[in-house]
Parts: sequence; structure tokens; C-alpha cells
Amino acid sequence: MRPTEALDEIAYLLERDLASPYKTKAFRSAIIAIAPLSDDDIASKVADGSLKRTKGIGSTTYTVIEQSVEGGVPDYLADLRERIGGPVTDAGQELRAQLKGDLHSHSTWSDGTTDLASMARTARRLGHSYLVASDHSPSLTIANGLSTERLKKQLVELDGINAQLDDFRMLTGIEVDILLDGELDQSEEVLGRLDIVVASVHSKLRMDSREMTKRMLAAIRHPQSNVLGHCTGRLVQGGRGTRPQSTFDAETVFAACAENDVAVEINSRPERQDPPDNLLMIAIEAGCLFSIDSDAHAPGQLGLLDLGAARAEAHGIPAERIVTSWPVDRLLEWAA
Repeated sequence: MRPTEALDEIAYLLERDLASPYKTKAFRSAIIAIAPLSDDDIASKVADGSLKRTKGIGSTTYTVIEQSVEGGVPDYLADLRERIGGPVTDAGQELRAQLKGDLHSHSTWSDGTTDLASMARTARRLGHSYLVASDHSPSLTIANGLSTERLKKQLVELDGINAQLDDFRMLTGIEVDILLDGELDQSEEVLGRLDIVVASVHSKLRMDSREMTKRMLAAIRHPQSNVLGHCTGRLVQGGRGTRPQSTFDAETVFAACAENDVAVEINSRPERQDPPDNLLMIAIEAGCLFSIDSDAHAPGQLGLLDLGAARAEAHGIPAERIVTSWPVDRLLEWAA
């Protein structure tokens, strides 16, 4: 296999397994280091030893490249394939096969680890028809949220990426913070230019239930809102520790989602598993649409959709009610 393909698959599997970003960065950096070189150039540099002295190449990544040049599957990759290859879970595969895209992902424009083009390449390789670039909004400074001007610059980059793709689309979007008064954290003008708006609460998660309900209802009723992201904000496992779910009137909130044609996100990250099962049942009974999203901050995390599909299938949610199973034209017509 080609060295870049081996490095990319290793990075993907590590990211999907939620390995440390520092660990995966070495393989992404090696891809960048050898990307300008032809296969013959790489082989020559391996033969004369000069690749070892190339910036961005370490001992492990060099061995992966060397074994790829020699014609075999690198040992590091073979071990990962054996341990964590295949689907994340065997459950939900019938529904997973019907998903066509992902409305929630992050890049280096905010707090993701890779550029938009890398996210697009991986989504396309996974069989997606589309991926929404939904980086954070300005008030989330800890995540390098996008100002209006930075978001406009991102839209130009997305146009350039799409100009090079025939069978896949990067859609414009944002994960916009729901402010304390329920307003959305971005200008009306730029929100109106986006394909998809995911609205999420990131601050004051422990506020009074009545106030949280009012806050969420205002955002759901905003004409630009398309998806209610990770509705409780809880964390149930992982390196960031645990965090209790926020409280709100679920019947009222999900009824508003159904009334305003706002999809409830089934967040596929294992540390979130949001909404919890009891709230997911309330949303189903309320007649809500759903969006199964990865909330990926690295290319490999796009593969976490397997987990969201398994939860949706276990709760009997039909594909017709999942907007990420729809073809892109129908999705955009709904979102508009």
C-alpha cells in the first residue's frame, strides 16, 4: 500500500478509538511531510536514509513508510486492524448503511485537530455524500470560536474544496452557542448564508430547569435553527471526566422541536450518549425528526456514527425520521 494510505488509516483508527491527539498528530504530520513527494521519491529517500532526517518523520512513522515501500502492510497498521478494525459496534449496521452524511463536525478553524480538506477526504472515503463544517461560534473562546469575519473566510475555503469534488459536498454550517437569553451566537446575516445551523448549549448547564427551558425554546423557535445539538450537555465517561445532564421540561422542548421542524441530535460520541434513553423516548413520542451526528473533532471520529446508528436502531427510529439518511437535495430543502 502507498505510505500516505498506511499513515492515514493508522491515524483514522487511532482517532476513532479516541486516542490522544498527540499520538495521532505524529501520523498526520508524516502525511504532510511526504505529501509533495512521488512514490519513487519516497522509495529513493528510504533507500538512501535521507527520509529519516526529514522534518515531521519520527522513528515509528519512518518504519511505517519503510514497510509500505517494501510492499507489505506495516506491522503497526496490521496490529491496529486486528485490535480495533471493523465497525465500532456490530449493532445498528442496517440503519448505519442508510446514513448519507453528518451535520456536526469540527476542524482546525475552531477546536478540531485537522483541516477541512482532511475531514472531507475521510468522510468521502467512509461513503458519505456530504459533511457539514460546523465549527464553534464566537462566545466559545476556549474552542477558538469563529467570529463573523473568520466564518466568512471559511466559506471561501469550502467553495474551493467543493470545486475539486464531484460526488461529495462539504456543506456550510456552524455549531452556534445558545446564549443565556436564547439568542444564537452569530449574526443574522451570516446565519442566513449557511446550509445547516446546529444550536447547542455550552455554558451555565446547571441553570434552573425553567430558565433552561425558556432558553432552549427561544433557540428552537429561531428561524435559522435546524438541529438541537447534544441537548443535555452531559458527559458519562472519558478523559474530561463526567458531568451531570442539564435539566429542562423535555416534553415542552421536544414538542417545540417537532412544531418548528428542528431535528434532535443523536450525538454519537461515547462520552456524551446524548440524549439519554428516557429523553430519547420522549422525543420519539413527540414526533421529532433526528440527526445522527459524530461531533467529530478529527477525521477518525467520523466513524463514531456507528454508535449513534446503534442507539437509534435499538429505539426503533425509522430512517425516514433521520435527516442524515436523506439525500443532500432533500436535506437542504428541509433546512431552508
